[in-house]
Amino acid sequence: MNKRLFLASAVLLAAPTVFAQAAWPTAKPISIIVPFGAGGSVDATARLLADKLGERLKQSVVVDNVSGAGGVIGLTKAAQAAPDGYTLVMGADSPVAIAPYANPKAVRYDVARDLAPIGLVNTAPMVLVARKDLPAGNLAELVQLAKKEPGKLSYATSGVGTVLHLAMELIKQQGQFFATHVPYRGGAQIATDVIGGQVDLAMLVSVSAAPFVQSGKLKAIAVTGAKRLDILPNVPTVAETPGFKGYDVVAWTGLFAPAKTPTPVIEQLNHELNAVLSLPEVRATLQKQGAVAGSGSAQDFGRFGKAEQQRYEKAVKTAGIKE
Repeated sequence: MNKRLFLASAVLLAAPTVFAQAAWPTAKPISIIVPFGAGGSVDATARLLADKLGERLKQSVVVDNVSGAGGVIGLTKAAQAAPDGYTLVMGADSPVAIAPYANPKAVRYDVARDLAPIGLVNTAPMVLVARKDLPAGNLAELVQLAKKEPGKLSYATSGVGTVLHLAMELIKQQGQFFATHVPYRGGAQIATDVIGGQVDLAMLVSVSAAPFVQSGKLKAIAVTGAKRLDILPNVPTVAETPGFKGYDVVAWTGLFAPAKTPTPVIEQLNHELNAVLSLPEVRATLQKQGAVAGSGSAQDFGRFGKAEQQRYEKAVKTAGIKE
């Protein structure tokens, strides 16, 4: 065991029941790898967490943007880092639960083997939106329209193998209809093209969809989460539609450490993460983004991640998705 690893373990083991009082070794800053570029939603959430965790741990916590390959490069770096408590990663649904099946040649890590779950940071439902003149006002009508003219309807997402893509594929599978996927490199142009009629539908994250729905530029068909959104209270969930009982798909992010990080370190970080996510200002910031603060133990998050992987593995195979 190296010196830093020994110190981290010793400090935490010394006060296992008084987490808030445990000091963190200050040999160097704690780094949170964000596997996406600066300025995105995952980056913003990571920076919010970094500030609050730093205050609680009395330690410098910095964000390290390592973008590329849809988050795969950043997770690879985290998986290869020393398990000493100084390197963490904001793992998101796509590189953690989807990429290993949609793009296995690019993924050099095994989440269960190489990463240790710390805690669920947040979840955010998506919204299926349509051009204003689409002759369907809800999901049941959309399914009828799609079945009447198979393959005619098109839908846009921010890319093949993203959680947005899989959310729509699961709707198609459960509803037993076909619509043509139109992948974009990013989300900026999608809403504009749906408004302009170049594409019929789009799956968007809630914070991106809400302004266009509220302004009347786009028609909201359904929300993918288990509950309606506070910012779009009149938009039903997918699960409210007959034939879609149990449908619940959300985008999510969670905090991981390299595998073999000592258990006391994981427990300390989980405790502090839950404390940060319970802060009113943090919850309010996430709510404005259409997200819900996470909570629970590291074991809870591990079970959640495993279930997500199993669901997406099946969806990817059924849809024949390959990057």
